Amino acid sequence: MRPVLLARAAVLALSLAAAATLSAQRVVIRDVTVIPMDREARVPGQHVVLEQGRITSVGATPVAARPGDIAVNGSGKFLMPGIAEMHGHVGSAAQNPRILALYALFGVTTTRGMLGAPQHLALRDSLAQGLVLGPRFITSGPSFNNNTVTSPAQAAARVREQHAAGYDLLKIHPGIPAEAFDSLAAAAHAVGIPFGGHVPLDVGLEGAIRHRFSTIDHLDGFIEALWPGPRPITAQQTGWFGLNLVPTIDRSRLPALVAQVKAAGIAQVPTQSLMDSYVSDETGEQLAQRPEMQYWFANQVANWTANKNAFLANGPASPAQRAAFTALRHEILRELHRAGVLLLLGSDAPQVWNVPGASTHRELQSLVAAGLSPYDALRTGTVNIATFLGEPGRSGVVTAGARADLILLDADPLTDIRNTLRISGVAVNGRWISGEERERQLAAFAAAR
Repeated sequence: MRPVLLARAAVLALSLAAAATLSAQRVVIRDVTVIPMDREARVPGQHVVLEQGRITSVGATPVAARPGDIAVNGSGKFLMPGIAEMHGHVGSAAQNPRILALYALFGVTTTRGMLGAPQHLALRDSLAQGLVLGPRFITSGPSFNNNTVTSPAQAAARVREQHAAGYDLLKIHPGIPAEAFDSLAAAAHAVGIPFGGHVPLDVGLEGAIRHRFSTIDHLDGFIEALWPGPRPITAQQTGWFGLNLVPTIDRSRLPALVAQVKAAGIAQVPTQSLMDSYVSDETGEQLAQRPEMQYWFANQVANWTANKNAFLANGPASPAQRAAFTALRHEILRELHRAGVLLLLGSDAPQVWNVPGASTHRELQSLVAAGLSPYDALRTGTVNIATFLGEPGRSGVVTAGARADLILLDADPLTDIRNTLRISGVAVNGRWISGEERERQLAAFAAAR
């Protein structure tokens, strides 16, 4: 057998072994500093017990070991909740073991799939039952877009079909006509299924607010709404998420738009790290040197490299305009945060330069670069997710009774957000993955590119 095939077999064996064996054992993490995330605090000298997918106790009293327990030395380490990727994707059957395992190995313990397919319903159930190594999985149905939704009747029928099939939400892509979207939204609210994603140009941000999107992803529609030019606006005018419009936007419109979004209760999934990689001055070769690229498919990294270099050489925007685009998005993010709009962590993995799991941590760094504190950035992937999912206190925190989704770190993430990547161990629904096991699996992925 060729070395690459052997490495792939090793990856599958490790993943299946982790899924099969790291299940019912009690885990005791001793003498650790807890970052509870329901408040900004560091609580030293804690002993944390995990059983049957839940945190059963957190306290200063040492816990006696039982036969068969997994004992973890937390001295000098920091324990925080696992984080969520709220704009993620899964791929083909061949890619999914890698994608799902990478999420888990990087402490991404909840993932919302934003381009669903019928097979993802069974995948969601397999993950929930512990048959596959990976995060808790929430899935949209197949895309609503200008090809799949062209009339009001078709829109309403497609909503009812996806609701009946059991999808968790509807994924909105660009290009849906306004009348069809009116029908889509009415049908979705009637059956009680949320919808979110892109904001079609015919709908616009004000239409998204009126129709009560569940989430707006990528900050889509904001720059277009700040543009004072005539309507309707075309995709050729806007460019990539409004990049072409940046020199002519009217910033005075922003406070009113943010207030409307807040009043409507629409959460935002910024995916700022995706934007940063796309418009930065970094070459493809520089981006390909990121440590996590060794775990992703070599042919895709090569394609990303060529495409980035072509964009820098022939792209529609100057370096100054690209920098202004980033600065404007940072301003929008800060205004949303100040207004108390619910921000949810998501990077759009595995899109360009976004290796599953690792890119969610890069999104945390992008949020801090935009002006959020490390604690507020971490909230977007922990307690904010619990609020959005209607389970406050039961996930996204380190407290008794919460889901046993945790990351053990070698350094304090509240001091430096980059420390979230200094991972010493991960608990995924109570299954403990030690630092050694994690490194073995990552090494296997690096060998099978």
